[in-house]
Amino acid sequence: MKLFNGEKGHLIQIVSLNLEGVMRRRLLDLGFVPGAVVEVVRKSPLGDPIAFRVSQTTIALRKEESSKIEGELLTNE
Repeated sequence: MKLFNGEKGHLIQIVSLNLEGVMRRRLLDLGFVPGAVVEVVRKSPLGDPIAFRVSQTTIALRKEESSKIEGELLTNE
């Protein structure tokens, strides 16, 4: 599933990042690496952006970025 499709409370393990350049490097530096577990913290009322927690860091990503990160749903807490 794509990170963008996650709902609040979902835990998603990252499988791949389909981004290039500076944005890919920045997300890798923040902990968005394959194998990392990401929690969907909050979605804005219109669904964009979405706040994610990874490696004790919370970051908001727009649909443009979060729809290019593939993951596997771990739980539906």
